[in-house]
Amino acid sequence: MTIAAFKTSLNNQVPPAGLTPALLALWWDGKGDWDRSHDIAQEDHTRAGSWVHAYLHRKEGDPGNAAYWYSRAGKAVFRGSLEAEWEQISGSLLLENAG
Repeated sequence: MTIAAFKTSLNNQVPPAGLTPALLALWWDGKGDWDRSHDIAQEDHTRAGSWVHAYLHRKEGDPGNAAYWYSRAGKAVFRGSLEAEWEQISGSLLLENAG
C-alpha cells in the first residue's frame, strides 16, 4: 500500500485489512482517535510499536516519555512537525510491510 492509499483510507469507517499493529495505531491516530491509537501502540512490543508510541507521546506533549519510547525504538527524537513525523513513520512501516 502506498502512503497516498493509506491516507485515502482514512476516509473509511474501518481500517484496511492486513495492517500491522503499528500501522493500525497510526491509522486510528490519523482518524483523530489518539486514545485508541495509544492503546494499540502500547500493546505492540515491537520496535515499530515503540516508534509509534514515541510519536504519540510527543503529540501528547510528554517529551520525557516520548524520549524513552524513541530510545526503545532505536530512533532519534523527531524535530519536525507532527504531520511530517506521521508521514515518515507511515511511509517507512508501509515499505516494511510490503516487503
